[in-house]
Amino acid sequence: MILTDTHTHLYSKEFDADRKEAIEKAIEKGISRFFIPAIDSSHTKAMYELEAQFPENIYLMMGLHPTSVNKNFEEELQHIEQQFEQRIFYAVGEIGIDLYWDKTLLKEQQIAFKRQIQLAKSKNLPIVIHCRDAFDEVFEVLESEKGDDLYGIFHCFTGNKEQALKALSYNMKLGIGGVVTFKNGGLDKFLAEIPIEDIVLETDAPYLAPAPYRGKRNESAHIQIIAEKIATLYELSLEEVAAITTKSSKDIFGV
Repeated sequence: MILTDTHTHLYSKEFDADRKEAIEKAIEKGISRFFIPAIDSSHTKAMYELEAQFPENIYLMMGLHPTSVNKNFEEELQHIEQQFEQRIFYAVGEIGIDLYWDKTLLKEQQIAFKRQIQLAKSKNLPIVIHCRDAFDEVFEVLESEKGDDLYGIFHCFTGNKEQALKALSYNMKLGIGGVVTFKNGGLDKFLAEIPIEDIVLETDAPYLAPAPYRGKRNESAHIQIIAEKIATLYELSLEEVAAITTKSSKDIFGV
């Protein structure tokens, strides 16, 4: 059984004390594929070091996280383009719009999001979308860029059924994480109405740990808990969920 964590920040400082152990613990549970989203240039070195430590298991993305978009975002985009000139990445991400913390840079976030979608298209790569309090704004950009060359993952999907179907209409798969295990998360009310082939599993570690670990540090080993919840909702075995969602991750990332 192979499980895939399509979104995990294993390079973050929360893992500094036990990074190797946390990854080995996940691998022991059959979670052997870790897709690593970027945040901004300050994390690039740590991402490369992580990849060097586990080259058979780590797959890197490159992009500018919307909460890192500020007045110097052009410099950050230039950094991203330089990285793409030097090596292979498996997605442009995580990118998108976040209006939870700050609405004053919406215009800059929209420009950065659109530019990075266009970068992904030029490289024939998927995008990995971050959306917080910004479904309408994200959908507006996706509408302007829609086409066969637009595809990817709507990371940490927390919307309703209507928003889920709209995301799927843009060739996105839904990244389902710990929220599906929350008592009032809402996803469990409709998720089984979405074809399981249209979802992938993720932790967003170290954030959003599933129940019963909610409020504690999340880690990739918890993918198994998320997969077990998905298995219950879809009335499938854990092995079936692992096989289907890992195949979907391969379809998206090409590896």
